[in-house]
Amino acid sequence: MKNYFSSFIITSIFLISSAEAQIPKEVPHPDNNKPLDLSDPADIIIYIVIPAVFIILFFVWRSRQKKNK
Repeated sequence: MKNYFSSFIITSIFLISSAEAQIPKEVPHPDNNKPLDLSDPADIIIYIVIPAVFIILFFVWRSRQKKNK
């Protein structure tokens, strides 16, 4: 009985590790990364404008929190 359980565990580990190693075709792969294209307005908005707005809003929120205390 103990041998069956240990073989089940070892087989499960191998099956799970092989299933985790597969990369879906719909998502970008690490080997085909493209650099940031600054001529595309969507890339500028997503990667520059939105993070800058969040950083500014964070500092405004933090300064208001300090004034209230």
